[in-house]
Amino acid sequence: MIKQILNRFPRKPAKSVESQEGEGTSTSSSPANSAGYNYGSSNASSLSAVDSNSSLGLNHCDKFVEDVNAKLNLNGSMSASSYEALPSFRDVPNSERQNMFIEKLHMCCFLFDYTDPSRNLREKEIKRQTLVELVDYVSSANDKFTEIMMQEIIKMVSINLFRTVTSSHRENKIVEASDLEEEEPSMDPAWPYLQIVYELLLRFVTSPETDSKLAKRYVDHSFVLRLLDLFDSEDPRERDYLKTVLHRIYGKFMVHRPFIRKAINNIFCLFIFETEKHNGIAELLEILGSIINGFAMPLKEEHKMFLVRAFVPLHKPKCVPMYHQQLSYCITQFLEKDCKLADTVIRGLLKYWPMTNSSKEVLFLAELEEVLEATQSAEFQRCMVPMFRQINRCLSSSHFQVAVRALFLWNNDHIQTLIKENHKIILPIVLPALEENARNHWNQAIQSYTMNVRKIFSDTDPAFYGECMHKFQEDEARAKDLKSKQEAKWKRLEEMAATRAANNEPVLVSPKTAPLSPSGKAHRASD
Repeated sequence: MIKQILNRFPRKPAKSVESQEGEGTSTSSSPANSAGYNYGSSNASSLSAVDSNSSLGLNHCDKFVEDVNAKLNLNGSMSASSYEALPSFRDVPNSERQNMFIEKLHMCCFLFDYTDPSRNLREKEIKRQTLVELVDYVSSANDKFTEIMMQEIIKMVSINLFRTVTSSHRENKIVEASDLEEEEPSMDPAWPYLQIVYELLLRFVTSPETDSKLAKRYVDHSFVLRLLDLFDSEDPRERDYLKTVLHRIYGKFMVHRPFIRKAINNIFCLFIFETEKHNGIAELLEILGSIINGFAMPLKEEHKMFLVRAFVPLHKPKCVPMYHQQLSYCITQFLEKDCKLADTVIRGLLKYWPMTNSSKEVLFLAELEEVLEATQSAEFQRCMVPMFRQINRCLSSSHFQVAVRALFLWNNDHIQTLIKENHKIILPIVLPALEENARNHWNQAIQSYTMNVRKIFSDTDPAFYGECMHKFQEDEARAKDLKSKQEAKWKRLEEMAATRAANNEPVLVSPKTAPLSPSGKAHRASD
């Protein structure tokens, strides 16, 4: 019966045009070339003859699509009669449904130009309806997928999804995060069709009828790498689907887990140290947040190195606000697994602490508070001196948000407890900034918050607070005295220079030669 149905379809040969690699990716002024297919048994066997072992790796995408098109004789232009809908699965006997499934997959390998909405409307709708049928078939499958079915599914998905992802508006510049937030996201015109292909892949990966031991031959390392390449897509809808698909692949194919983590680490390193341009860092971090949550305890050394070499340096790029929420979540997940990593994380934050970017500094202070909430006393004591030197600089900031965010650290009960336990070391570090704020800060709210922090210290240990204040006042008096002496000396020098200039006398300067310091540099002569 199926042969009688299939024989009704025309077998008109296709006309010659240039084949396309991917959907909606052409930047040429002429529309992308559409492909036709003859649904006779000879062409079906030709497609099956495509080398199933052809690499789906990044460097072989063009060659792979060309091979498929060549086998299908896709050198002619699309004609309405050569691209017809195949019968529905309901109209085919159960024994022939697998063959029909493969035929429909072959049919969906044809690529159209979706940048031209007026071209091949009928054929595009046929392809869309066929893709929907394939999704329904995969979702309702009651038998295990055969190896040939898996091979053809991955082949069709690869042809439709794997294409060159461009970021034209960011090619020649590193943009600030605020600029990216204001820009409208780029929407792929092929998305209504790509979405169905992604849904098919997702249903296939999550289906109980997919044998992971068999499927891993086709969902292999090269396939995973090319999925990861697509995370740089400017379309947020595609990145969201990729996030879900990759997470499911990570869960189903345990053999690929170390490779996926390493591949993501490589993307991060390229982004941090070379390009600082990537659209999918936030989505990759969301996946990793879930992965870290499932790490067994105690953490492996490999996982700790992942934190040090990938997550901590991600604080370096200028566009960190675009993914900081996800990054902060991953960091806290690590600390919940092993609180001893707090010292490493805090020192990493201090290493990449922004000097001139106030908005980024506010984010760092917020993350520091989250990290300190998971920090125990022993780790806190290891890093508290350099940490509170940085906090002291933040307290002295003339930027309202930076100063108030630093003062809010004392509102956290756990952090306040840690500070009280070590107040004899912390108070001398931050007291100068507190006193300066209380006396001279331009913002009244900052002055009020500063008074509250001072009261916490004075209530904790009044005697020690009095000693620190006395020392601060002595230091302040010495600084004022030194400043007045310097000003008087400069005034005398100016008067001497003016007197000699009036008498037309040269002013001779004979500097004293100071001994060399251990570093090899001479000190300035003392006053």
